[in-house]
Amino acid sequence: MSMVADTADLRAQTARLFRRKRRAALAVPVVILVYLIYAVFAFDIPGLVQRASGDNARALMADTYSYKTHVTRDNRDASVSVSIEGERKGRYAEGTAPEWVALGETTVIDLGEGHIVTFGPETITYDIPGYGLIRATPTTTQGVVQEFPFETLPDWINSSRNRLAITTEAGRLSVTRNRSEVFRYFTGWELFFFTLDSPYHGLSVGQVASKAMSGQAGAIWSDFWNNTMWRHADVAWAIFETILMAFLGTMGAALVALPLAFLAARNFTPIATVRFAFRRFFDFVRGVDGLIWTIILTRAFGLGPLTGALAILITDTGSFGKMFSEALENVDEKQIEGLKSTGAKPLQRYRFGVIPQITPILLSQVLYFLESNTRSATVIGAITGGGIGLLLTQAIITQKDWEEVTYYIILVVVMVVAMDTISGWLRRKLIKGGDGGY
Repeated sequence: MSMVADTADLRAQTARLFRRKRRAALAVPVVILVYLIYAVFAFDIPGLVQRASGDNARALMADTYSYKTHVTRDNRDASVSVSIEGERKGRYAEGTAPEWVALGETTVIDLGEGHIVTFGPETITYDIPGYGLIRATPTTTQGVVQEFPFETLPDWINSSRNRLAITTEAGRLSVTRNRSEVFRYFTGWELFFFTLDSPYHGLSVGQVASKAMSGQAGAIWSDFWNNTMWRHADVAWAIFETILMAFLGTMGAALVALPLAFLAARNFTPIATVRFAFRRFFDFVRGVDGLIWTIILTRAFGLGPLTGALAILITDTGSFGKMFSEALENVDEKQIEGLKSTGAKPLQRYRFGVIPQITPILLSQVLYFLESNTRSATVIGAITGGGIGLLLTQAIITQKDWEEVTYYIILVVVMVVAMDTISGWLRRKLIKGGDGGY
């Protein structure tokens, strides 16, 4: 009877255990689901979806791989100017314009496929195929007087007393009291190589190559390198500053952390108080995020890439100190004892018995952090006012030239890939002694 009772108890316990596991298995996804539902409303996801604008997203995407030409009329004096991206540096010379803009007392802008905009002496018109003629007359007292073919306006027309905005597949027209402006998009990055005032603008690749072969290579390179719109020389210097910021910060942190790591290692510093102090110091400097150190140091030392390098140095000193001290605690004591038996002094034992053992770990970590800090230096540079991060932030803030933002992002990615390739090659070459092939 006792065995039967024990068996029954065991079965009952097993059944209870399985029930608890089933409840736990069910509870975990339920808790996750409840949390996700909470997160949806806590972060106002429905409101975010409602506020999202498909038109803005499409316009932003178009700006990343295309450029727009502005045809602008000053409604106060009827003067008309044409420029790439609306910049003075990309403005056509007075009295000149692209072939689809006919300047005159009445400026006619052919947007293609039958879309015609005219800047008349008083009235701006837009003839839209399949819809009709829209008229807008800017006035000082009544705002923008508007006439439409139909009373009900489509979604692509935004009309108010003081402003008219029309967006079609051919381009955009904006009319206010003081200014009328047409935007027409073209694929590509206009003026990337040469600006409008360059004698090489508009030439084909073959023509430019022919002129280079005829002795104009220096002038061609100068026009490209000193391009006032894309600023290739400034961008190259910014990339160099970013890499230099990462290099100085990472290498400086390694040089500072290595001797301090000996003071935090148990087998090299027997005094527990000293070890505790340096370990907490490492925790402190790496516990504060690099961006926080950047803001603090910017306040203390001002803007500049050196401030960014110092922020990286401080943050990485904590990380390197922890990793280096752990590496030191795992060294082979037999090699150190062997050197000691030969009469080697402590510094000699460290130099020839310890450093060779931890060098592969040190190099691997330093090179990895150098690669990582190249990315971090981009963000830090946006705060300290140096490197490619500053140019990227300036381009984003303008919310105008998103093709420049794309250009800078591509350069950042290329820079990171290059640093990854170089650091990987160095790791294999210095640590494993390989041939360095990628």
